[in-house]
Amino acid sequence: MNESARRWYDPELLRTFLAVAQSLSFTQAAANLGLRQPTVSQHIRKLEDSVGRPLFVRDTRSVALTADGEALADFARTILAAHEQAVGYFTGSGLAGRLRLGVTDDIALTQVPRILRDFRQLYPRIDLELTVAQSATLQRRIESGHLDLAFVKNPAGPLDPRGRLVRRDRLLWASIAGTRVEDERPVPLVVYQAPSASRSLAVEALERVGRSYRITCTVRGVNGVLAAVRAGLGIAVVARSLFPGDFVELPASAGLPELGQMDLVLLRSSRKASEPVEALTAAILSSGNPIKV
Repeated sequence: MNESARRWYDPELLRTFLAVAQSLSFTQAAANLGLRQPTVSQHIRKLEDSVGRPLFVRDTRSVALTADGEALADFARTILAAHEQAVGYFTGSGLAGRLRLGVTDDIALTQVPRILRDFRQLYPRIDLELTVAQSATLQRRIESGHLDLAFVKNPAGPLDPRGRLVRRDRLLWASIAGTRVEDERPVPLVVYQAPSASRSLAVEALERVGRSYRITCTVRGVNGVLAAVRAGLGIAVVARSLFPGDFVELPASAGLPELGQMDLVLLRSSRKASEPVEALTAAILSSGNPIKV
């Protein structure tokens, strides 16, 4: 195998490539991987140099896979799956047990699936059960003992004693390109069903500055938010690290108030944490850049 081929088999480069291929955004891929955007660009450049062919067509507004990029995406998934199976076989832990994890649906669209896939490879004897729901539902399930660990969003502030801060994120007004918010008309909002932290923060911020609004769409989950905003039904509140690649932040000229911050938090059940809970907590915390408060 020549040196060029050896370089493009590098799992780190392939993971970066797939993150960009899935999000079609260098910025979003960097956020998902916990890397700086220049590092992502450098990884893609190395991969393209090694392969000898362009993998993406990109300009100032869009990113798209070339035909060679589409082909490499299939190969990359196969290579990484084989790599992870080998790692799991030779380094897999004897740790065993049942682990019930809850994740909000928007957080589940980030790097969480990759973290869980790697975790299951490393700890094949842990029975992992996943629940995807809104933060309020997951917090109730933590309190009732039906979940061992939950990855949720809370308004920034003092942490629950059961919580570990993963990231503190700025909230943004999100829309599709070309959306205009007119001063003389109510702000059209796409919101989650109550109770919802992002819904409450949006309404409170607008009322605080005396800005009128109307709720144009109420949704149960993140797919509803994505569909409604993409359809031009209104604007939504989104944390920076959860920002979809095709959304844009509304500029200051829109005259909308600051929304503050949101905490991405791991909540544990009140009972004594098990070794599987400790192991998954460490895996999630090490996957990004936890912010110390």
